[in-house]
Amino acid sequence: MPLSDEEARLLAQLEQSLAAEDPEFASTLRGSKLIAHNRRVAAICVVGFLAGVAMLLGGAVSKMTWIGALGFVAMVAAAYFFVRAWRRGISGAQDAGGPAPASPKGSGSFVERMEERWQRRQDDGI
Repeated sequence: MPLSDEEARLLAQLEQSLAAEDPEFASTLRGSKLIAHNRRVAAICVVGFLAGVAMLLGGAVSKMTWIGALGFVAMVAAAYFFVRAWRRGISGAQDAGGPAPASPKGSGSFVERMEERWQRRQDDGI
């Protein structure tokens, strides 16, 4: 059941007050919605990829090249959107052992960046 105009306005006000009162918590809530969206996209992409494989094989068996070509295009599109969702983040956990945040490009020369990486590895004991 959709919200009435008054309820939607009150909800928007509550969201704004929450964001003003506790921006970190509001950011966390927004992030969980993004993760759920990316998971949904990834699941749809898996189904689309499998459908593309079925179309590709069906086109090859029935000797209808256009069905096979359409299946291949569906597979490529599904893979592209899956990778895009993966890069945006489909897991809620932050990797503690993951790579350190990259410094912005252009901040120092190549040699300086390599020295920083070396120093981080020495500090971490790797």
